[in-house]
Amino acid sequence: MIQVTKKDAKEPTENLIRRFTRKVQQAGVVAEAKQAQHFEKPISKSERRIKAIIRKERKDDKMKKIRLGQK
Repeated sequence: MIQVTKKDAKEPTENLIRRFTRKVQQAGVVAEAKQAQHFEKPISKSERRIKAIIRKERKDDKMKKIRLGQK
């Protein structure tokens, strides 16, 4: 659990909220919660990764051709 305390009595609440939000984002709590909303089978995870690799290779090939003046 992420805890944030006031540094002194004069610290504004906005700064406290800002520090809390930053720590939550750095810890990846929001990303984990969004992933946990819908269960995904391990097989579909690997398929998704393979498809992402293929997309990246296609994009790299396309950019390489554009740089060389071929289309």
